[in-house]
Amino acid sequence: MKAAEEKRMPREHKGSLNGTGRSFAIVASRYSKVITEQLVGGAIECLTQHGCSAEAIEVFWVPGSFELPLVARRVAQSGRFDAVLALGCVIRGQTTHHEYIAKEVAQGLSRIAWETGRPAVFGVITAETMEQAIERAGIKTAGRGWEAALTALEMADLLSQLDASAGGGQRV
Repeated sequence: MKAAEEKRMPREHKGSLNGTGRSFAIVASRYSKVITEQLVGGAIECLTQHGCSAEAIEVFWVPGSFELPLVARRVAQSGRFDAVLALGCVIRGQTTHHEYIAKEVAQGLSRIAWETGRPAVFGVITAETMEQAIERAGIKTAGRGWEAALTALEMADLLSQLDASAGGGQRV
């Protein structure tokens, strides 16, 4: 046998970008709405282009980014969605307020994923200026909403594969 044939390769597990039959929740901040509307639009476009039906996407609007984790947790706990996307925008101001908001949102979403076993995707733009936020929202490129949707698609599929293999008695 050749050395390459003797060497055993590890099994890889990857999520696909197929939204067919899946449902997604988008929790979006109304604060900096000009930015978040762009994020929501990008996320919806990405999800539908990857096979998710528009009827399987629900958008929940909250006052600001700080409120994203609370509603995202309720939505994830409902069990109705394969993943939750949290979309918002935190822009540096004259104080350190933005640091507290961004940190709490990130930690909150991480806890939601751990507690519920559902992907809780951090799609919050943290920017130094409004111009930077506009650019990251997707004026010239796909944008953070699109990227968050890709993450949600991939993670939902990967977790589904893990659940299927665990249910079949296979070791993952």
